[in-house]
Amino acid sequence: MTSAVSHRHIEVNGVGLHIAEQGEGPLVLLLHGFPECWYSWRHQFGPLAEAGYRVVAPDQRGYARSEQPDRIDAYTMLHLTGDVVGLIHALGARQAVVVGHDWGAPVAWSTALLRPDLVRGVAGLSVPPSPRGTLPPLTEMRRKLGDGFYQIHFQQPGVADAEFAADPAASFRRLLTAASGDNPSPVGVVSEGGATLATLPEPERLPSWLTEADIAVFTEEYARHGDKAFTGGLNWYRNIDRNWELMAPFDGRVIDLPALYVVGDRDLVMAFPGMDELLPALPGVLPGLHRSLVLPGCGHWTQQERPEEVNSALLDFLASLPKE
Repeated sequence: MTSAVSHRHIEVNGVGLHIAEQGEGPLVLLLHGFPECWYSWRHQFGPLAEAGYRVVAPDQRGYARSEQPDRIDAYTMLHLTGDVVGLIHALGARQAVVVGHDWGAPVAWSTALLRPDLVRGVAGLSVPPSPRGTLPPLTEMRRKLGDGFYQIHFQQPGVADAEFAADPAASFRRLLTAASGDNPSPVGVVSEGGATLATLPEPERLPSWLTEADIAVFTEEYARHGDKAFTGGLNWYRNIDRNWELMAPFDGRVIDLPALYVVGDRDLVMAFPGMDELLPALPGVLPGLHRSLVLPGCGHWTQQERPEEVNSALLDFLASLPKE
């Protein structure tokens, strides 16, 4: 019988990270996105642990029960991949399979790119690996999507932070519902002087995959940071251009490890400029691509909306990897 999910804290690179873990065997790290935490993987722990894997989902730096460094520049991609490397070492593993969703996906892809010696395989949900552009990303976003694009709106410290923290439960309800396949929304655009949540109405009912109990868990997990509950996660967005600068030495490198990509056809990421060209080109970026899977009717919250399909794809991918 598989043990239950357990919780503890590990210090990595001077930052205390909360982790949830279950099972024994080869290490599988599950990296959440925004605005989420370890609980986003609640449907993956049991099936993966029962299949013989040690499943560990951290609250990444700045999120939920983990520590939240004050400086914005403490959330660069090099810090985030460094945390994954530190976790692998702290957990006593030689290697790990790294799986990421939303912002966790770029962290997973980057870890595989920078430290292939530590990664047995890599999987990304929602966000594919993207070749480095010739211009800073925020410049490209403004040109193609305007100053109201939500990732541009998030750049001003304290603004979205206060908006989301004013009523965290309502923020989770509105954000999770709006980007769901049950209620797909267009790419988020905020009016001048407006607020993100103003574009996302309070739902009449939650989607079938989400309950009020789930909302309560997310809200409680974020409670320790008070009025800065969302600041750590938003600081990841505030390093987008800095990441572009820091990753310049690795321009042109491909991720030549076994890889899996899963996305919903109603995911808002699918509406981003260039996705229609990027997805067919994935085998060039991921020469070890095992499978690219598009889930009909699925929105942005891939592993929460479609746990059975995601678990099946992950288990198939894990079984295909060479033994440690």
